[in-house]
Amino acid sequence: MVRDGIFYALGLGVVAAVLWYLHMPAFLVALPILLAAFFLWFFRDPERTIPQGAGQIVSPGDGLVTEAEWIETTGGSRLRISIFLNVFDVHVNRSPVSGVVKVCEFRKGEFMNAMKPQSVLNNEQTLVTIDAGGYDVSFKQIAGLLARRIVCNLKVGDRVERGQRVGLIKFGSRVDVLVPAEAELKVKTGSRVRGGSSVLAVIPAEQGNLTGVA
Repeated sequence: MVRDGIFYALGLGVVAAVLWYLHMPAFLVALPILLAAFFLWFFRDPERTIPQGAGQIVSPGDGLVTEAEWIETTGGSRLRISIFLNVFDVHVNRSPVSGVVKVCEFRKGEFMNAMKPQSVLNNEQTLVTIDAGGYDVSFKQIAGLLARRIVCNLKVGDRVERGQRVGLIKFGSRVDVLVPAEAELKVKTGSRVRGGSSVLAVIPAEQGNLTGVA
């Protein structure tokens, strides 16, 4: 359970108690109780089994793969995998690889529907790039129409492990993962993935130094 859910639930519990004390109609008392239950459920943080194979890149979030294609960036060709998180998905984000954080940048922006292609450029977002030892993997936490807050607990220089919890996005959003073009894709558009446990792609053994990294 993410502690934000506990705080929201406690606040709504106080509201319900006040309404009950004031002898308000039962449906008014029940409404904040139902909302409290929703927040406790929404901010769930289940344990996950983290894959241990060399070169495996796992999903940073739960959701639906909406795009998996090769793109050109200033750093060369990359494979971009986009994952849409609806309001019913677990919103805790996890590191796709083990390594050292070399970039962690927050950028303000819009809150358009995260399903729209232009949201990757225009929406509020955090970009994290991890040096996985011989290759880099980047991921973006992108705000959506309902998501109004991005939480990222990383800073440049941090050491992270594959599947480690690194933050969350509240109430519907999108995460993009950028991996080397040589990576072997393991998902396709329409696939459902789980943060920390679903393998998105695998770096071939000959790509970079995979000893001791994931």
